[in-house]
Amino acid sequence: MTAIKICGITRREDADAAVEWGANALGFVLWPSSPRHTTLEAIREIVRALPPFVTPVGVFVSPSPDDLAEAAEAGVRLAQVHGIVPTWLVGRSPLPILRAVHLSASAADAIEPESPDATVLLDAHDPIRQGGTGTTVDWTRARAVSARRRIILAGGLTPSNVSEAIRTVKPYAVDVASGVEASPGVKDHELLRRFITAVKETE
Repeated sequence: MTAIKICGITRREDADAAVEWGANALGFVLWPSSPRHTTLEAIREIVRALPPFVTPVGVFVSPSPDDLAEAAEAGVRLAQVHGIVPTWLVGRSPLPILRAVHLSASAADAIEPESPDATVLLDAHDPIRQGGTGTTVDWTRARAVSARRRIILAGGLTPSNVSEAIRTVKPYAVDVASGVEASPGVKDHELLRRFITAVKETE
């Protein structure tokens, strides 16, 4: 079954709704420039109420060692890192690292930045906003990437298109933020329900 990550969680009620419908992971954006930015205090409150098999994911852009250590202390269990992963992170991070990558212009099945990781998050490329843009990736090219490694497919997914995305790309997981929102950082619970139901029914 395709796993489901709901990203850009800022409110307890949205986390509860996502978990109720069957989300496997929740993303908490800890990059201050994002409209979905949240705080360590909010993460602590939400994580305390999560079931043990729902993974809290911190979303970072070029994090410092202290950023990751503080997130881990707040209950984050996985770090999603956008941009170039700092060299100090390799083998020394207090959290497992999920690298965010995008499709390369050089080859159909290539990604940037190139990564040896068996699992990556594949998103639309936006060097300014980093993620949560509502822009889809080329699913045919994404399928070529997923044939060689596990991918978490992000970028422009909605309740209306996620089934087609799964059938085309065959990802390990799907990741949604803006596609289930009433406004940045505020989830629409009906869209959440429809998105998660669509993923499950695609199986």
